[in-house]
Amino acid sequence: MAISATANPASFTEVETRVLDATKLAIEKWGVSRFTVADVCDLSNVSRATVYRMFPGGKEVLLEALHVRSLDEFFTTLLARAEGAKSLEDLLVRCIVSATTELRNDQHLAMMLATEPGTTLMQFTIDGLSRIVRVAASYLAPLVADFLPKREADALVEVLARLVISYFLTPSDRFDFTNEASTAKFLNAHINIHVLTK
Repeated sequence: MAISATANPASFTEVETRVLDATKLAIEKWGVSRFTVADVCDLSNVSRATVYRMFPGGKEVLLEALHVRSLDEFFTTLLARAEGAKSLEDLLVRCIVSATTELRNDQHLAMMLATEPGTTLMQFTIDGLSRIVRVAASYLAPLVADFLPKREADALVEVLARLVISYFLTPSDRFDFTNEASTAKFLNAHINIHVLTK
């Protein structure tokens, strides 16, 4: 059965997962613009007909499905680290630290930023920022809504998603978002959490 690029990554079959893993490897070897579906077929040991049946549209759909899977894995990790937060501040600190740490430790992302900075930066800015904010809201706003009204929770998640991306792309000398104490200091200086939760 063919899947759409927005399918739930948990529903990927073993073969679909193998194809997406091969797509990621092909990008690392040849870059986004130079890898081909044939490369993916060779790396995954899956026929071209099978790849096109699973991912109709070929390369663009493979890239889209890989983005969907990557975002799902990223936010699933973030949710696991946010579990058990006792306050809004605790939740925000955990989310910011987890997100920044995951971004900085992502070897595939580091390689893409080094070899294809223009294409990769577009995923975080012009082309991809609105998608990242939407996905962040779908995962995190319900957690923040335990402490704030939904509308305020949505707005806060959007601001923090944009902030984390900005500080990841251009780190600050004053605040380290991979450090809980530094992140808490930033939040207390720039976001009055006590006013938000009243």
